Amino acid sequence: QLQACGGGLVQPGGSLRLSCAASGSIFGINNMGWYRQAPGKQRELVAVINNSGGANYADFVKGRFGIDRDNAKNPVFLQMNSLQPEDTAVYSCNADIRPTKYIDYYRTYWGQGTQVTVSS
Repeated sequence: QLQACGGGLVQPGGSLRLSCAASGSIFGINNMGWYRQAPGKQRELVAVINNSGGANYADFVKGRFGIDRDNAKNPVFLQMNSLQPEDTAVYSCNADIRPTKYIDYYRTYWGQGTQVTVSS
């Protein structure tokens, strides 16, 4: 399972750091990513990082957010700077996990969301 934490209430211009850790049977982890869903809107990709450290970001967070993980392991972090009210959403993480060496494919797992509220 995946456990995300680090959300909260922050003023505009502030920062938060989210973390997401996978637990249970894990032989390998490929991509790990962050998504968000604001009220009344569809879930959207925020950032994703592969096990080589390569990252991709949504245009609306480039230059403000950073995703990182240590040596292809977990947890994965999302550093959010210069937060704005439009960043208010439930942030969720996912990961492509290979549970054991006897299973030769990766399955996508989702964690529960953590609320981020940006307001003065």
